[in-house]
Amino acid sequence: MRRELLPLPKGLADKVAQHLVAAGQLVDEDAEKALAHARFARQKASRIPSVREANGLAAYLAGEWGEALSELRAARRIAGGPGHLAMMADCERALGRPERAVELARSQEATLLEQEDAVELRIVAAGARRDLGEIEASVVSLQIPELDPQQQDPWSARLFYAYADNLLAAGREREAFTWFVHAAHADDEEETDAPERLEELAEKLGGPEVVEELVTEAEAAAGISDEDELDDEDDDFDDEDDVDEDASDEDEPAKPDTDEDGTIDSATSEPEAAEPKKDVADGDAEGGARAQ
Repeated sequence: MRRELLPLPKGLADKVAQHLVAAGQLVDEDAEKALAHARFARQKASRIPSVREANGLAAYLAGEWGEALSELRAARRIAGGPGHLAMMADCERALGRPERAVELARSQEATLLEQEDAVELRIVAAGARRDLGEIEASVVSLQIPELDPQQQDPWSARLFYAYADNLLAAGREREAFTWFVHAAHADDEEETDAPERLEELAEKLGGPEVVEELVTEAEAAAGISDEDELDDEDDDFDDEDDVDEDASDEDEPAKPDTDEDGTIDSATSEPEAAEPKKDVADGDAEGGARAQ
């Protein structure tokens, strides 16, 4: 971004950069303020692709779908590449044009996306198909190699959740429950509300026995077993034992050396304080240097 700003006069480049930094810092806390900063930067440097991209991203997170779509299109037009197709498709869907979202997913540019972006576009397109009433098609469209409960990729939780949500829309509640379980297992960052969805479904599926059976099946499919959990617990206990042993060794006082007649050897029982004071001073100096 700094390189892109170099053609601007120095004072203007610095001001635009400051507003872009402010937008980035605020976007997770206050999307509206972040968008205000991004809009200012866009007014001052509308020909810079990263500025238009920043404006588009801030607008998307603020729910300004039309502005986000326009700015992301402009950034792609200036810089080229297939960037942010999933966000653009989501904007089309939010604007009530799901058919355009599906078209973007079928475009040639979609084939150029990195794996994570391609999966995200699949998720958006599946939602667009649901908007069009194509429920079964939305389910089938997510049956891709990445839909593997034994994989734990950055996109796994969102993909599993989307698949479960579409299965539920298709009336396949037991299957939906299974995939919400997979989503909950994969969701280390708590991006989804899979646990809450599981609670809602549990009441519909017939009580604890049915739920326990489905959870067991889901964990087996994901390669999760009780033995794995027990192994983890055993490891924890072993670690605790090691710590206790180390602690007991450290707590045990050192025994003084004794002569054959049972008397204490005075040479070995001399306290360390009897050492020359020069050495102590040198040691303090070294310790201070390490601390510094």
